[in-house]
Amino acid sequence: MNATSVGTILVVEDSPSELELMSHYLQESGYKVLKATGAKEAIEKIKVEEPTVIITDLVMPDMSGFELCRYLKKNPDTQEVPIVVCSSKNKEIDRLWAMRQGAKAYVTKPYTRDQLLRAIKSVTN
Repeated sequence: MNATSVGTILVVEDSPSELELMSHYLQESGYKVLKATGAKEAIEKIKVEEPTVIITDLVMPDMSGFELCRYLKKNPDTQEVPIVVCSSKNKEIDRLWAMRQGAKAYVTKPYTRDQLLRAIKSVTN
């Protein structure tokens, strides 16, 4: 799969090391990566760029990943963009709640490169 058919992924993650690791995995796989360190920055970037997929953490300052999911799903411009949650919250209730807020896939940290890529493929096919 080449980068043109793969598209652009917006990664929303407040941990610099997680953001870099995820970006590295995605760029290595041919994706164009946009980075945001919080939900508010992500919302600004989405207005300018049109990501194919959004990957978000849940626990962030200012606005949680759950709130970001709700915001994106209520907005006509972004409601069709698939969201993958990537979080250290590994309880089933967190996964179910994320899905109720509009997430299409859920990956728990720590994750492997393959788990991350599989989640992206599952929401883009």
